[in-house]
Amino acid sequence: MLKEIIVSEDDYESRAALLENKVLAELFIERKSERYILGNIYKGRVTSVLPGMQAAFVDIGLDRNAFLHVSDVAHHLEEFDDFDDTIKEENKSSEQKKNEHKKADHPSIRDLLKKGQEVLVQIDKEPMDTKGPRVTAYITLPGRYLVYMPTVEHIGVSRKIEDDAERQRLKELIEKIRPNKNQGFIVRTAAAGKGEDEFRSDIKFLMDHWEKINQRSINAPAPSLIHEDLGLIYRVIRDIFTQEVSQFLIDSKTEYDRILEFLDSLLPALKNKVKLYDKEEPIFEFYGIEKQIKKALRQKIWLKSGGHIIINQTEALVSIDVNTGKYVGKENADETILKTNIEAVSEIARQLRLRDLGGIIIVDFIDMDKEEHKNKVLKTMEEALKRDRSRTNILQITDLGLVEMTRQRTKPSLGSMLCEPCPYCQGDGIVLSQESTSISILREIKAVCAKYNEKHIKVFASPPVADRLMEEYKEGIKELELRLNTKISVAEDPDLHIE
Repeated sequence: MLKEIIVSEDDYESRAALLENKVLAELFIERKSERYILGNIYKGRVTSVLPGMQAAFVDIGLDRNAFLHVSDVAHHLEEFDDFDDTIKEENKSSEQKKNEHKKADHPSIRDLLKKGQEVLVQIDKEPMDTKGPRVTAYITLPGRYLVYMPTVEHIGVSRKIEDDAERQRLKELIEKIRPNKNQGFIVRTAAAGKGEDEFRSDIKFLMDHWEKINQRSINAPAPSLIHEDLGLIYRVIRDIFTQEVSQFLIDSKTEYDRILEFLDSLLPALKNKVKLYDKEEPIFEFYGIEKQIKKALRQKIWLKSGGHIIINQTEALVSIDVNTGKYVGKENADETILKTNIEAVSEIARQLRLRDLGGIIIVDFIDMDKEEHKNKVLKTMEEALKRDRSRTNILQITDLGLVEMTRQRTKPSLGSMLCEPCPYCQGDGIVLSQESTSISILREIKAVCAKYNEKHIKVFASPPVADRLMEEYKEGIKELELRLNTKISVAEDPDLHIE
């Protein structure tokens, strides 16, 4: 697979696109006017403890207090099983999967935190809508090959590394070379096949970094910012720029020079892949990325077969509906449905990554009668989601063809970042039809005449509604004029909303 990273940098935004075979797979955006805090570490002060919610609110110096749940204060090692799970997902029974999601028993939040107590926390989720950020007391510092966990004694291996022998080798190697047995590490996907030298270098860098953060936090007041994570471009380099990427292209000479300097100490072997884009045409236009971003904001996505999927994002969940559309197939109905569902799976997996949709997701596949077809769709979906860097969990397909799943959400989705509610419908997605609005106006005329006995009523309406009143309701208006003994005139006002 051809992988490319395309970066656009201007006075307003930093944008980075991951292309897979020229198709937009992931998009990262950071605006200069907004403050991104995911991964930042703060020294905060507990403002309130809520036993009923098993949570506390912490003042970290931002506009809104941060939310700290008991599970982010008192850990259980099974919470890190998402990284270290040698049982293959497909070999787990449905009962095992259910048990993984039962809430762990935690001590009371009152036994762990007190009002006024100072705590060191890290941003786990960006603020969203009216909610403040979510924080955790379990600090994680990502390096190139390892994630350092100074407060946890666990060694984990990314689930994306599937080979059992390699997982065991990595785990034993980190256990052997970690300097402090009371601190933990997670082996990242990029570490597959790497040796002791790379890990020792990463461990030294991360532990030195933590020592500086820890020292800074001792004398800092609460609340205060202790550590700020890297900017977008450098997070992309750290997290997804690997040897598999054929080129890293950027349109800013200033950032190009900084990247080369950054790679000198971190990843010198990748410097030759970094190129400066110097054409007149904007880089995202040249690579067709702008068009793909616009498509990613649409509700309906057409499939090559003629079928389509419809994605609706609400505050509670994301619903995805699969339809055959124009596709009728050459085989029987069962095969047509299966083919559409299978084709939809790869597009759904791509859209989840691209739009960064998280939380609860319900996929309504076209109903399948055969159990083997349902299993095939589910298996295909599990495979398609393996490329997703965010944690996902898929439950069984129901008799109605519904698949429930969850996807890790750490920041607002692409749609939430780039769009805002329609000023006409206030985000409802619907407005009154022209006919309904016209009828409502005629009723209002009756009410006004009955109350005020007006002799002349002038109606101002949006052009389409005014046209409908003057054409389709022309006779009805004449009858009203005779019945109410009043003159009714209609005028267009292009500034008026349809309702």
